[in-house]
Amino acid sequence: MCGIVGIFDTQGTREINRQTLNKMNESQHHRGPDEGELHLETALGMGHRRLSVIDLESGQQPLFNEDRSVVIVYNGEIYNYRELMSELIQLGHKFHTRSDTEVVVHAWEEWGESCVHHFRGMFAFGIWDRNQQTLFLARDHVGVKPMFYSLLPDGFFVFGSELKSIMTFPALSRKLNPQAVEDYFAYGYIPEPKTIFNNAYKLSPGHHITIKVGDNSVQQVKYWDLPFKTEPPRSEQEIAHELIDRLRDSVQSQMVAEVPLGAFLSGGVDSSAVVAMMAQKNKEAVNTCSIAFNDPAYDESQFANQVAQRYETTHHTNTVSMDDYGLIDTLAHLYDEPYSDSSAIPTYRVCQLARKRVTVALSGDGGDENFAGYRRYRYAMAEQSVRSILPSGLRKPLFGTLGKLYPKADWAPRMFRAKTTFEALANDLVEGYFHGVSIMPDRVRDQLFNDQFRTELQGYRAIQVMQEHAALAPTEDPLSLIQYLDFKTYLPGDILTKVDRASMAHSLEVRVPLLDHTFVEWVSGLPPTMKLRGAEGKYIFKKSLQPYLSDEILYRAKKGFSIPLADWIRGPLRSKVRAAVLNPMMLDTGIFNEPYLHHMLEQHESGLKDYSAPLWSLLMFATFLRVSVNS
Repeated sequence: MCGIVGIFDTQGTREINRQTLNKMNESQHHRGPDEGELHLETALGMGHRRLSVIDLESGQQPLFNEDRSVVIVYNGEIYNYRELMSELIQLGHKFHTRSDTEVVVHAWEEWGESCVHHFRGMFAFGIWDRNQQTLFLARDHVGVKPMFYSLLPDGFFVFGSELKSIMTFPALSRKLNPQAVEDYFAYGYIPEPKTIFNNAYKLSPGHHITIKVGDNSVQQVKYWDLPFKTEPPRSEQEIAHELIDRLRDSVQSQMVAEVPLGAFLSGGVDSSAVVAMMAQKNKEAVNTCSIAFNDPAYDESQFANQVAQRYETTHHTNTVSMDDYGLIDTLAHLYDEPYSDSSAIPTYRVCQLARKRVTVALSGDGGDENFAGYRRYRYAMAEQSVRSILPSGLRKPLFGTLGKLYPKADWAPRMFRAKTTFEALANDLVEGYFHGVSIMPDRVRDQLFNDQFRTELQGYRAIQVMQEHAALAPTEDPLSLIQYLDFKTYLPGDILTKVDRASMAHSLEVRVPLLDHTFVEWVSGLPPTMKLRGAEGKYIFKKSLQPYLSDEILYRAKKGFSIPLADWIRGPLRSKVRAAVLNPMMLDTGIFNEPYLHHMLEQHESGLKDYSAPLWSLLMFATFLRVSVNS
C-alpha cells in the first residue's frame, strides 16, 4: 500500500520541476513511510511513497520494464499476481522482482488498456509508455484505492493518491465547485467524479484514463460495472454452500503478505464472517482488533469478544471515550475536502490500534451493500410497496400535500416521522431514496444557501448524481437499483474513503474481501429475496454463516460506529460549533443564509429540533476551509 503522484506535460516538451514533484510526493509520506523515490524525464515526473507488504527487498518504485521504456507508480494489491506472473512468463516476459507491481507493467505491455480485466485486487496506478507516448491511469473495480487528477489550462496533467498531493501543484486553483458544495450538504461527502475544487477530479471506480502527448482533454472510460446478471434458479441450501466457498476463497486470496496481518473485529456479521474464514486458513491465531466505548449504550465489544473466543484469536481491544472529539482538525487534514461521516472518529481509533499490532488488516466493509443490510433498504422497499399500489397521478398530490402539512418530527425514529415518509412517498423510487439518505433534505438546503449561491448553482440539484447513475443501471428491480446507487455513491464516496484515509494516516493497509469484484458480481446476481426477506436484511448471508457464528451475532440489531452527536453539539462542542458556523470565514464564502444558520443553532441548542447532522456537516465544512483552503 502506497502513495503515488505524477506530473505529465501533454505538450511533450517541457521539463518537470523536481522540487514540485518531491513536494507532492512528500505530502503523502504517511501512506508510505518505508521508502520514497522519484523518476523524471522530459515531459514526465512520477513519485512514490512505499509501505512494504510484498517483495520487501526488491519491490521499489517507480518500477520499469526491461528496456526502461515503461514505468509505473502503483498503489494497491493484485491478489492473483502469482497466476498472472506465470501466464506472462509463458508469454515471454521476464521478471526481475517478485512484486505484483511488475506484473502490472508486463500486463500493460501484453494487453494494453485491457490489462485491467485481468486484475483481481484493489489498485490505482499510473503507467507511462514512452514508445507509445501514452500515460495510462486506472482505478480498481469498486474504488477501494483512490486517484485524483487535474488537467490544467497550460497543458500540465497532475495526479495523486490524495487530493492534498495535487493541490500542492502551484497552478491548481482552490476555487470551490458550487455543485460539489450542493452535493456535500446533501450526501455528507462529495460523490465521484467531483471534488470540492473546480478543476480537480476523482477517477471513478472501474474507470481508466488514457492520455497521449498532444491531447488537450481527459475522458474517463468505464471498464467494469456491477452486472446484476441473474443466476440460474437454485435451492437456498445450494446458494448458501456456494456463498461460503466464494467467501472463503476471497478471504484467503487476500491473506498474502510478508508482514504481520490481522483483522478488524467489531462483533457485527460482516467482520465476524471474515474472521471466521481467516481462522480456518491460519495455523496460528488470527490477530484481531476492536474498540470499546466507555458508554454501554454504544459499546459492542462483548460481541467481538465472543467471536474472538470462539476462534481463539489474539484479540486486542482499546476503550475509547465517547467524548473523543479532539480529532476534528486531524480529520479535516486527512480528508482534504468536506467530509461529515462522524464514524470517521472511531474508525481512526481502530486503525491506530491495529497498526500497533499489524501492517495489514482485513475488514468487513461491503457486506451491507452486497446483501442489503442497511435499514434504509427496508424502509425504501416498504415505501415502494405503497407506490406500486397508488398511481403517480394520485400519489404525488396526496402525499405531497400531507408532507407539507404534517409537522416535522426529527426526534422520532424514521418509521414514525410521518412528514419524511409522506415526502418520500410523493416521489419516485430514486427521489425517495435520495430523500431518505440525505443529511439535509431539499427544503433545508434551500434555506441554508443564500440567493447568490443558488444562482451560481444554475438549477443544479444533488439528486442528479443518483438520477444519472440510475439511468445507466443494469437492473430494473427496485432493491437492486438502490444497491447499485450505493455502490456508485455511498460506498466509494463515504465508506471506502473513510477507511482509506483513516488507515493510511497510520500506514496501515486495509483489505476488503467482501468487495472482491468476482464475489460482488456473483452476489449481485442472486435473487433480491435472498438479500432482503421481509424485515431481514442479509438473509442468505446470515443463513450461510449459521455454522460459523451464533444467532446472537447474526440476528441482533445493528448499531455501527455511532457517536452522540446531538449531545456533543448541545454540550461540550456547543461553543466550538457556534463559533465555527458563524465564523466570518464561513459567512464570507457567499454560500450561506446567515439568519438560517442562527435558526438551526438556536433550535438545536434549545432541544426543539435535532439539527445535529446539518450542524456537524457545517462544522466540518468550516474546519475544511480553515485547514485546507485558508491555511
